[in-house]
Amino acid sequence: MSIILYRSEAPRPQRPALTGPVLFARYAFGPNRLGLCGPEDWRSLLELGSAAMGSAESEAPEGKRAHDIDRGLRDLAAGFEGAFPYLELIAESNNVADPLDLLVVDAYWIGNTLSDHVDPVLMTYSMGKRFKAQLPADTWKWLQDKPRAGARPTHAFHVFDVFPMIGSRRQGSVADSLGLMDACRIRWGRVMEIAGDSLVVNAVPLELYGGKLALAKPKVQTVRRWLDGTGFVSDVNVGDVVSLHWDWACEVLTRSRLEALQRRTARQLELANQTL
Repeated sequence: MSIILYRSEAPRPQRPALTGPVLFARYAFGPNRLGLCGPEDWRSLLELGSAAMGSAESEAPEGKRAHDIDRGLRDLAAGFEGAFPYLELIAESNNVADPLDLLVVDAYWIGNTLSDHVDPVLMTYSMGKRFKAQLPADTWKWLQDKPRAGARPTHAFHVFDVFPMIGSRRQGSVADSLGLMDACRIRWGRVMEIAGDSLVVNAVPLELYGGKLALAKPKVQTVRRWLDGTGFVSDVNVGDVVSLHWDWACEVLTRSRLEALQRRTARQLELANQTL
């Protein structure tokens, strides 16, 4: 497996505390802007998510209070029919009242102990309500066994296991869908250059190797960090590792969260390859 090791972290300026709705916006915005999921009002997701952190590039609108921004982000997040049920499942399984609690959101996009502790029976039941009717009986049989085998409700699970069984029925073979899977998964890359609204990163791509999904050697690519001066990645330095979703840089990853993402990505790839 290709990994990117972390270097020492530079001091960061003080920012408002990160919240669950803001973290959700950071990761949901990339596909939302492309019209792939969620409500049509992608610009509000960007503006509210960036304004909540008080970045110099996108100050909160005059008179806009923090709880108004929070409410707006929550309303938008509830419109993500793919991701939001996973948040509800993680929250319910851990007795957390708020599906947009910061740790719940992190559990879905990156993976943490909350996603690890989801009951496989509850996960299978949730999946059945959402996906069973869309699949042939023999295909559903493979998918329903995934939680018992160790799959947990992370975004990586959805990309590696659900998408090939549902999405590829429209797109073709897994090989045909590989580029979409790679763009859709949460990946990581080291910043090599900061170029205005873009970052040049050395990112780890997905490949088919011996008929199985695998992580390839890092490859240089350019991704967005701002759109018209508004975005989520402002305090970034060359050498930092950032998380990526589609063509969008979501956040600078700490060492521990990079390791969590790498570890859970590897585990979900292993499970996906069992039924590829």
